[in-house]
Amino acid sequence: MKKLIHMLCLVVACTTSVKAKQVNDSLKSESYITRYGNLNNLAYSVKTQKEATVVFFGGSITNMKGWRGMVCKYLSDTYPGTHFNFINAGIPSLGSLPHAFRIGKDVLSKGKIELLFVESAVNDSENGTNEVTERRALEGIVRHTLSVNPYTNIVMMAFADKNKIAAYNAGKIPVEVKVHEDIAKKYHLPFINLAKEVTDRINAGEFNWKDDFKNLNPSPFGQNIYFRTIKQVLSVDLDAAGSQKPVAATVPKPADEFNYEHGSYLDISSAVIKQGFVYDRSWEPADSVHTRPGFVHVPMLVADKPAASLELPFTGNTIGIAIVSGPDAGIINYSIDGKNYPVLDLFTRWSKGLHLPWYLILGDGLAPGKHLLRLQVSDQHNEQSKGTACRIVYFLQN
Repeated sequence: MKKLIHMLCLVVACTTSVKAKQVNDSLKSESYITRYGNLNNLAYSVKTQKEATVVFFGGSITNMKGWRGMVCKYLSDTYPGTHFNFINAGIPSLGSLPHAFRIGKDVLSKGKIELLFVESAVNDSENGTNEVTERRALEGIVRHTLSVNPYTNIVMMAFADKNKIAAYNAGKIPVEVKVHEDIAKKYHLPFINLAKEVTDRINAGEFNWKDDFKNLNPSPFGQNIYFRTIKQVLSVDLDAAGSQKPVAATVPKPADEFNYEHGSYLDISSAVIKQGFVYDRSWEPADSVHTRPGFVHVPMLVADKPAASLELPFTGNTIGIAIVSGPDAGIINYSIDGKNYPVLDLFTRWSKGLHLPWYLILGDGLAPGKHLLRLQVSDQHNEQSKGTACRIVYFLQN
């Protein structure tokens, strides 16, 4: 009887093992990569010219220790004779809208770039970025990059979060994932759907979100899942590519004429202070609330009293502000060319515990030419806010 039980246990164990192996074998990393384009230009730089600049452009998932460092190590180890310049352009909390306006300062000003990784699907969802803005931002990022250097290879990625997993399990494609893939397809860029991969692997029983992946900022285990598929893109393309010289991208007509291809920061010194605002050359919080790198000890236009106001002449079809939204963030009233717009609450769901960099479009799809923005701090504020502060780091102009 004991021998029979032992044999049955072995059969069950073998069956379970085979079943698990079949699940793992069916979920290849390659299945989550759509090669609308290739990395042949990068391959030439790496294998022939022996130098390449690789930029990682995203939010906290890019900035934190994880897949980015693994990619750097993989490339350096695989091509020891090549000099790599790795640039971390990840800033926590920021998504496609901020990326479109900061790319000139934070990325393209760094010199010739061979490879640009772009991710914003998680923060776009978390920040509530609407689909039109996301499309304009991502298309603008791609077009801006290729206008500066048409030989740059760009990889679009969509990382995972609970909302995306829920959408896939409901038979829907998450909006942010679709937008990223649409832009990748139009501009012939490799696209990596890590949101779908994580969903499928969880559903296959390989791991779970709570204990293994743990958060939208993934655990080391989750970061390795990301790295494995990103490495698949690099290894296949770099192995397959020969020594053909780089080919310039053919840039099609834009899908949206109001995309942020010409997005940039407009210095706060361009504003005319009417009353109440102060130019602080190196702002830092008076409280102990956390800040984000790049948004502390930098110049800001600061007001904390109602009726503070300024004017800004600008040229272009889009105007916005990059602010620091802390526990005392207020509400602003504004007009463009005399037309009043709805009031904007500067307080966010994270403001209680963070002086958050927050990007807001004030006017979009404007007629070409010169315009005038008038902005005033309201005497009202969010019921959760402690004050009526407005801290402007940059104006956003397209």
